[in-house]
Amino acid sequence: MMIDALRTPDEYFENLPGYDFKPNYIDDLEGYEGLRLHYLDEGDPNATEIFLCLHGEPSWSYLYRKMIPVFVENGIRVIAPDLLGFGKSDKPIDEDVYTFHFHRNYLMRLIERLDLQNITLVCQDWGGLLGLTIPQDMSERFSRLLIMNTALNIGEGVNDAFREWKVVSD
Repeated sequence: MMIDALRTPDEYFENLPGYDFKPNYIDDLEGYEGLRLHYLDEGDPNATEIFLCLHGEPSWSYLYRKMIPVFVENGIRVIAPDLLGFGKSDKPIDEDVYTFHFHRNYLMRLIERLDLQNITLVCQDWGGLLGLTIPQDMSERFSRLLIMNTALNIGEGVNDAFREWKVVSD
């Protein structure tokens, strides 16, 4: 199934303060074919520690621009994806596409594609609501959690809006 999406031109991201990272793109993840996904991949590709940095709403990988160099200086490989609809990733036009499982499954496919191991999940805001559900299904890939300004959903929903979004996603 092809999902219609908008793409923000690359020149809109030129000369951002503190954001001189090399972009990486994937457009053939299973279930997301044709959608261009952007992520940062900084540090030694052979590093034994990987920090997976998940942003919240309405941010994107730019959120981690000051943290990434510190992590890399300490020998850590950093992967910071832009969720679909954010930053340099494609933005599906149909709002009904943006479900909890749409984002969660995309993140799981990305982890598999990049074969990430020994992951420290670094999550903030909605990145935590999504990301904190992944280690239970991929526990062999995760070693630690660094949780900031987010919540752990235990099935009751944080508020009515989240509960409604989750019901639509299930």
